[in-house]
Amino acid sequence: METTTENKNSQAHEGGITKMIENYTAQVPSGVFASMAAGGIVLSAVTALFSQKKNLANFIGLWVPTLLLIGIYNKLVKLEGSDQFSKMVH
Repeated sequence: METTTENKNSQAHEGGITKMIENYTAQVPSGVFASMAAGGIVLSAVTALFSQKKNLANFIGLWVPTLLLIGIYNKLVKLEGSDQFSKMVH
């Protein structure tokens, strides 16, 4: 018997920890994550240009994609909600 995508999605739901994290991050404006990422780019570039600590500059630069990804996730949760299918089941 074949299960449709809709049936699979209606059976999946988020856990309590995920809901707690989303409740906290939903309070943060999405622009904060973009601003932090831009600040990380600038800080990484300044550290690389004016310091002998190239490893520190690389470490700072590695946070930029992470911050952007968290910002995208935050925006998607605000727009779509992550637990929309479990609301339909209950």
